[in-house]
Amino acid sequence: MKDTRSSQGLPFMKMHGAGNDFVIIDSRGLPTATTPALAAALGDRNRGVGFDQLAEIRDVDGSDFALDFWNSDGSRAGACGNASRCVADFVMTGLGRDRVTFVTERGTLGAERRPDGLVSVNMGAPILDWAGVPLSDAVDLLHLPIEGDPAAVGMGNPHCVFFVDDVEAVEVAKVGSAIENHPLFPSATNVEFASLTGLDRLRMRVWERGAGITLACGSGACATAVAAHLRGLTGRRVAIDLDGGTLEIDWRDDGVWMTGPSAHVFDGWLTPAYLAEHA
Repeated sequence: MKDTRSSQGLPFMKMHGAGNDFVIIDSRGLPTATTPALAAALGDRNRGVGFDQLAEIRDVDGSDFALDFWNSDGSRAGACGNASRCVADFVMTGLGRDRVTFVTERGTLGAERRPDGLVSVNMGAPILDWAGVPLSDAVDLLHLPIEGDPAAVGMGNPHCVFFVDDVEAVEVAKVGSAIENHPLFPSATNVEFASLTGLDRLRMRVWERGAGITLACGSGACATAVAAHLRGLTGRRVAIDLDGGTLEIDWRDDGVWMTGPSAHVFDGWLTPAYLAEHA
């Protein structure tokens, strides 16, 4: 199919999951549209559309669709759980189904709509070896040699998880930005701060690499749940309260399942002039 989007404009959707907001571009049947320059321009909340991540849907053999993720600074993201849930909800509605499979850098993943309307996505098995996270040195993942005694977990993105007494007292921007590019994380890292607030319940705030403070982070919630269980703080099923809402995490034998709300906010068009300016 000929791609006429540059001359006619580029359609997109705005979606969010627990306040974690996304631009979604549907490129099924068409060439991919996103470049680092376009992603960075669109991510600007004053001169573009604004988002935490951009997700582009594309065709793939053997699954219902594939997803590529971009951060608001124009860098690539390896995983985005809430965007995956939002896109899965959109595609399931279009197909008239309650289950889909899709492909990301993590491989083939699955998603399903529960009877209560919430969407669950299997984010795959956590990465629990230092090279896979990745880290620059072979250290104890549950007790990194960083002030504050954080843990490291890979969920398609690297994560550095701090357990603190009072997450509300943490200067997330100050600490998160400092840890994001710590030498122990050669690909930079997302940074999570969590407090135990009840039986199998955590309060979490997050600094995402390439995006900064966000209201929620699905892969970060999964990483935090895994680290909390491995440290003996919780079971394998937890509720995580974030600034934008609550996510349910269930670390099963087949992967870490994450469940929460999704919302399709509006549809829009990027003008040909805007696309030409940011090609």
